[in-house]
Amino acid sequence: MPSTPDISHVAGLLSDPSRSAMLISLLDGRPQTATELAQRAKITPQTASLHLSKLVSGHLISKEVQGKYHYFRLTDPNVAHAIESLIEISPPSEIYSLREADEDNALRKARTCYDHLAGRLGINLAESIVRKGYIDISNENYRVTDDGKKFFGDFGIDFVKLKRRRRKFIHPCLDWSERTPHIGGALGAALLDRITELGWIDKKASQRAVRVTELGKEGFHNHFEFSVD
Repeated sequence: MPSTPDISHVAGLLSDPSRSAMLISLLDGRPQTATELAQRAKITPQTASLHLSKLVSGHLISKEVQGKYHYFRLTDPNVAHAIESLIEISPPSEIYSLREADEDNALRKARTCYDHLAGRLGINLAESIVRKGYIDISNENYRVTDDGKKFFGDFGIDFVKLKRRRRKFIHPCLDWSERTPHIGGALGAALLDRITELGWIDKKASQRAVRVTELGKEGFHNHFEFSVD
């Protein structure tokens, strides 16, 4: 009889507020240094190093050394999905300043969820794609239609290359701020890459929040028939 998986170890790693803050910061999919993560968690670099060592040992994050810099990132999309799911069922954080309120609003408006698009922008994109018949929803799962394959191909996404990736091709990812699924999986990542390549969004606006450019406003309207405020 197979043993029951021991989730207590992972739960213990996530239970520390500083470690949780660093993991949430890494949800934007970009590697960050220990110093950057320490600032995000509001702790000293020495304390951050101890926490990061535990997260690496627990296989929640990986470390890459480039010269004198050590970069950290989430191990894979499964870790990101698990953290997003926990955020969805967690109580909201207290907001104490205008800056924090602005950051919260920006995240809810448009952000990255590891390697795909989330927030109201991600939801609008998903709803448009479903409405146009490019994706079917059955038993709470997504399936790309023949029309969808043609559209995504014309949009510049290589389906053959995507199918070779060792990950789920497409799945609904429940958005913690909108309580509605956006598009996750390899296709969700490819959409974000293509939208970024086209210059529709600026991923440098903040840690996870993204800003839709004027070119992007026109692109989302012309290709997906929704407006961005």
